[in-house]
Amino acid sequence: MLLPLLALVATALSSRQAAEIWPHLAANVLPTALVQTSLLLVGIGTACAVIGVGTAWLVTQYDFPGRRSLEWLLVLPLALPTYLTAYIYVEFLGFQGPLQSALRAATGWRSLRDYWFPDPRNLPGAIAIMAIVLYPYVYLSTRALFSVQGASIVEAARNLGAAPGRLFWRIGLPLARPALAAGLTLVLLETLNDIGATEYLGVRSLTLSIYTTWVNRGSLPGAAQIACVMLLIVFALILAERKLRGQRRFALPVRQPRPVTRRPLHGRSAALAALACVLPVLFGAALPIGYLLTEILQRGLLAQFDAALLRLLGNALLLSGLASILVVALGLGIATASRSGRETWLKPLARIASLGYAVPGTVLALGLLIPLAAFDNLLADAASALFGLKPGLILIGSGAALVIAYTVRFLAIGVSGVESGLARVSPRIDDAARALGAAGPEVLRRIHWPLARPAIAAAGLLVFVDCLKELPATLLLRPLNVDTLATVVYGHASRGVFEDGALAALLIILAGLYPAFVLAKAGTNRAG
Repeated sequence: MLLPLLALVATALSSRQAAEIWPHLAANVLPTALVQTSLLLVGIGTACAVIGVGTAWLVTQYDFPGRRSLEWLLVLPLALPTYLTAYIYVEFLGFQGPLQSALRAATGWRSLRDYWFPDPRNLPGAIAIMAIVLYPYVYLSTRALFSVQGASIVEAARNLGAAPGRLFWRIGLPLARPALAAGLTLVLLETLNDIGATEYLGVRSLTLSIYTTWVNRGSLPGAAQIACVMLLIVFALILAERKLRGQRRFALPVRQPRPVTRRPLHGRSAALAALACVLPVLFGAALPIGYLLTEILQRGLLAQFDAALLRLLGNALLLSGLASILVVALGLGIATASRSGRETWLKPLARIASLGYAVPGTVLALGLLIPLAAFDNLLADAASALFGLKPGLILIGSGAALVIAYTVRFLAIGVSGVESGLARVSPRIDDAARALGAAGPEVLRRIHWPLARPAIAAAGLLVFVDCLKELPATLLLRPLNVDTLATVVYGHASRGVFEDGALAALLIILAGLYPAFVLAKAGTNRAG
């Protein structure tokens, strides 16, 4: 975790070229990128807070038609990567798209001179499209908190005559601050990590500036300097989340509080509540998936399911599978050591190892490239001097660098998944096993693994899907002539023929639907 960050800072500060390029970046690149990124973060954060908190409050506090289904359907947009949603909406809302085509057919208009239609390729369009996919992070965290508050607080406020609006603003929202802060932090980190959607929608973000400075302009030190600026923003977001959450703790009056009695809604109120929950599902999941299915069937793209697509799918599955295995193995080791070790420095080291999720994929790829390339060159020189061999770039050329990037970035999911599973195992069971003579590995194999296996499997599944969707690190660290589903879709979109990659895009979404369903069902069961 620390090696790529240290390499990044060293590259940004050490070379003569770095000192020469900084004034140009500070004058011409960073001002626009910082303004665009700040506006993007504020807009997406606000929209996700409104949608996520509002829908979570409705499904936990009120009963209306369709609530049971909407409670888990609201999680489904999490299965769609932001870049895929951006590609789909640009095609759907474009001049040749189904919406404008139907509008012209109904009115007799012929060209854009006859009418005005909003263009999604701008900052407001990027905010709306990305927010409709990222709001489930806020929805999941706040729904969990609203569900476990217990009936006493809310019902006491109702008995004291609190109107629904006052109940939300004075009771619900203040109690949701820690969950809201955590969910918004994830939303903003995912926004900073994005490169496909912002590039396609015409937003000059910091992530895109890193990519263009490195790849298009060939300036590695300049890209490292922009990446360091982005790291400062990331750490500021983490500190702000901790400050907003503070040391707040919530006490419940009973050990297992009963859930809040949902107030039934009827008539117009029920219809409005259902509509408020249906619209995010419609625009965040149903419409994009329906558009892809329609394009595939109308264009006969099922014929693309050939050896080439299977090879792309195999590349994606292999890289994601290897990374998932590594993440689960390392997470198991870190969480077990942190649980059973007596040293005080173990827990801080476990937290440092889990910081990768906070680092955008572009920044992580840039930081990893430097030490991994140095290692590859050192190994190649040694093989040539000792054995006369020319092995080439072993880590970068084989895809191992990409697996390492996936592992570092998503290790936090593995550690937290294992920790949540081990939290269900009482320390008394460990003490009893040790008293019976069982050593650490035997306790792990015969007790921890069987009892924590469901949580570990869920964490591995989430890591696998996140690796399938990851675009920035994949673009920058994949070996030459090696593509995955994500890079092929990105290539089609960059050439303006996204519909040609509709089948590959659908495969990515289908891979993410099952984990999103499992996550939603697990959250619903816990709430119950």
